[in-house]
Amino acid sequence: MGRVIVIEFVTLDGVMHDPDGREGFEHGGWAFRFGPEAVAGDKFKLGELFDTGTLLLGRATWERFAQIWPGRDDEFSTNMNRIPKLVVSRSRPRVEAWSNSSILEGELEDEVARRKQSGELVITGSASIVRALSERDLIDEIRLLVFPIVLGAGRRLFDQLAGPAVLELVGVERSGAAARLTYVRARS
Repeated sequence: MGRVIVIEFVTLDGVMHDPDGREGFEHGGWAFRFGPEAVAGDKFKLGELFDTGTLLLGRATWERFAQIWPGRDDEFSTNMNRIPKLVVSRSRPRVEAWSNSSILEGELEDEVARRKQSGELVITGSASIVRALSERDLIDEIRLLVFPIVLGAGRRLFDQLAGPAVLELVGVERSGAAARLTYVRARS
């Protein structure tokens, strides 16, 4: 049985909005205030997931990533370009611009539950996907890279969540100026 793993850059107050500044948010670029090494490489310890998993991305996140990763050739970028990518979108964009990309067919929650039977799905960005899967209790693990900055505004990872989600902290590790926190769904 696979897992659904969420990976996100967040601020201390939970903002995930525009960590690289490309969206034009007035406080955007907050992750890069700590230098490019703060976000470079495999900060989320994906390792073998690059060989066995699939990225699950919303259309907007996919479009941003499709502008960044295809032109790079370092080890992490090679892994990002190689891993299969599923794009969740009602508008059904063309996805040929980034290798190994395809549109997720069917209903999100049903397809995720089905695909989870045979492998890992890794979600990054894509707050609406995280919210939808959280509400159906389909997320197994959350890896956050928490930066020591408070913005006071911006889209938060769990904005508008319908109810509480109880998690168990299973890992804490310093990563430059940030801390990588790993949570799993709490078992009753």
